[in-house]
Formats: sequence, structure tokens, C-alpha cells
Amino acid sequence: MNIKPSTTIRQDYNGFSKYCHELDEPVIITRNGEADLVVMSHEAYRRMDARIKLQSKLLVAEKQVAEGVKLLDHEKVMDRMQRKINAAKE
Repeated sequence: MNIKPSTTIRQDYNGFSKYCHELDEPVIITRNGEADLVVMSHEAYRRMDARIKLQSKLLVAEKQVAEGVKLLDHEKVMDRMQRKINAAKE
């Protein structure tokens, strides 16, 4: 666990920012010796958010399979994905 006092940010923001980017993990910021905030680089946050969204979608899919919901044909899925990719390029 990476823990830094809040004075670290106030005294050397650029150094702290560099530390967060290099560490690439959340950093707990303390205030008066108590955990107060969690800070991470934007890229680390985006990856974490993407993992959470993917896990959520996988849980929904697993539930659908367990409940016997009819699955989409592989070709239909690939066609939908290709249409979305093409639409994003336009």
C-alpha cells in the first residue's frame, strides 16, 4: 500500500505527480495521520474503470447463460461490432 502525507502534494506537486505516474497504482493521502483521499494517475484510473465495466458486463453475461437466455450467433455479434467500428470512423 502506498501512503503519503498531504504535505507531499503541497510541497512538490510535480514530484508527486511523477511518482503517481511511475507507480501506476493508487496512493493513499493522509491528513493528520488518517487516511483521507486516494489519488492515482488518469491512465491508471481509466484502466481501473474499464476493468470494472468489463467485470460488470461479464457478470450479466454469466447470469444470462445460467438462466438459459438464448445467445447471439457469432456472425451477428461480429456484424454488430463491425458496424459500430465503421460508425465510429465516420
